[in-house]
Amino acid sequence: MQWASLFSHDFPYSVLALEHGVLVFGGLLIYLLLTRIGQQRRPPASAVAWIMVIGLFPYVGIPIFLLFGTRKFPRPVRKSLPLSCPDVVPEPVWATGLLAAMDLQPASSNRAIVFHENGTVSKTALLALIEGAVQQIELCSFILAPDEMGQELIAALVNAAKRGVKVRTLLDTVGGLQKSRRHIPALRAAGISVRWFMPLLHNPLKGRSNLRNHRKMVIVDSAQLWSGGRNFAVEYFIDRPGHPAWVDLSFVVRGPLAKQAQRLFERDWEMPAGINQPLAGDSEETFADHGARVQLVPSGPDLADDTVYDLLLTAAYQARRRIVAVTPYFVPDDTLLLAWCMACRRGVEFTLLIPRRSNHTLADLAREQALRELAHVGARIVLYPGMIHAKAVIIDDALALCGSANLDGRSLFLNFELMTAFYGAAEIDWLAAWVQQQVAQAQPYKPQVPTWGRDIIEGLARTVGFQL
Repeated sequence: MQWASLFSHDFPYSVLALEHGVLVFGGLLIYLLLTRIGQQRRPPASAVAWIMVIGLFPYVGIPIFLLFGTRKFPRPVRKSLPLSCPDVVPEPVWATGLLAAMDLQPASSNRAIVFHENGTVSKTALLALIEGAVQQIELCSFILAPDEMGQELIAALVNAAKRGVKVRTLLDTVGGLQKSRRHIPALRAAGISVRWFMPLLHNPLKGRSNLRNHRKMVIVDSAQLWSGGRNFAVEYFIDRPGHPAWVDLSFVVRGPLAKQAQRLFERDWEMPAGINQPLAGDSEETFADHGARVQLVPSGPDLADDTVYDLLLTAAYQARRRIVAVTPYFVPDDTLLLAWCMACRRGVEFTLLIPRRSNHTLADLAREQALRELAHVGARIVLYPGMIHAKAVIIDDALALCGSANLDGRSLFLNFELMTAFYGAAEIDWLAAWVQQQVAQAQPYKPQVPTWGRDIIEGLARTVGFQL
């Protein structure tokens, strides 16, 4: 009787424990199937974080994973692209060959490339492009703010539409939650087409709400491309009393690269409808034997490979003399960090320029472990006194990257990003000189041994903020 009474008393708890265990097992099985079958390659830290969330908090973790956990869309069928061309000028084969294998368009020869060393120059160039448009303008941005910069840009777009120019704007839903939406009535009233990238409430089969479009580009008449790291807000362009403009980079390319960027824009434009078209297009114009040679390097859930990440990882092992990196947020995964540390150990000079304090405290916490490891192997880390938002990487004298991708897990694995690879000596030298000007104003980073509590906080920031 006593045993029967005990059994009957504990039985409900046994059932609950069994149900909980089945739920945890089912959640982990869902994670395994979606990750493996969908070929969702993840950094180890990200995989461990998801498993812990599902295992410890299945009632919350499983729904969150189903909503946000998938980071790659169904991929279009690969196309075979030429790895080389007889008329192509010498370029690093390790880079061009890798990018060709990932189905990206080859480098193209362009008429002119102009970098913008500050926000004033960039703003003037951008407005001049729009004012000179004759047929069409395509604009893609994460933020379009209702401030002085945003109002000037909107006015220029509206004037272009009144001249008969076809204007389309693609804005990220999350980036526009607080800022971009105020412009929409004025844009649409002028006949400008507006689309929101990945609305928060949408069919989950057509994407995940945490996969955001961070690409920045303005294409004019299929012939000129404005791109870089700047969002369309005042802090990226204009000095204000007590608030200097953020240090950033942008550029204009005149030539066939603009048409390639337009194909990328068309792909993003159709993304809200769930259409994922192949990126490669006609490339007969890309093999001219003159002009500055550049190559688009988009990355994101719409591509089969983590293109920017794979290129950075390959470059870490190919570099012979120098790696120079500029980024506002520095939270690389363990593999990329190890590759950079190994480059330092074999004598490559690694220079990293970051802000002393960025606009995201979480990112500043999450970066410390990586900074200490790099400092330990002899990397040169310098802290800029203001906010530096530029994103650039230089490898020897062979390659320079500039664009929208930060050196953190969100940019490299989750966001839709756009970098441009520059192969010409003039462009590489310009970027190297620009970085050196900023380094001259910075102070060296001095690593400090963290306390036990600080170490835990940094680990949580890395896992929660930049892995999930």
